[in-house]
Amino acid sequence: MGKYDPLEGHLRRQKAAIYEMTFRDIERVLGELLPRSAHRPEWWANEQDPTTRHVQSKAWLRAGFRALPLTPAERVRFERRG
Repeated sequence: MGKYDPLEGHLRRQKAAIYEMTFRDIERVLGELLPRSAHRPEWWANEQDPTTRHVQSKAWLRAGFRALPLTPAERVRFERRG
């Protein structure tokens, strides 16, 4: 199981088209702290290249969402794709 699989599962269970989470909420779902780099907007890039090493983006993209960071507020808005 990958580090961000719990986030993918959590997002898959959401019914809303827009779902917001605080960094703290995400850390609770993961069972560990986000890396310091999560405070940079580029960490939340919706990287679709299959060879990307950004495993975090694979989690929300597989769940059908894209991430929009609200980093000064330590929040992320997940919007359903398509």
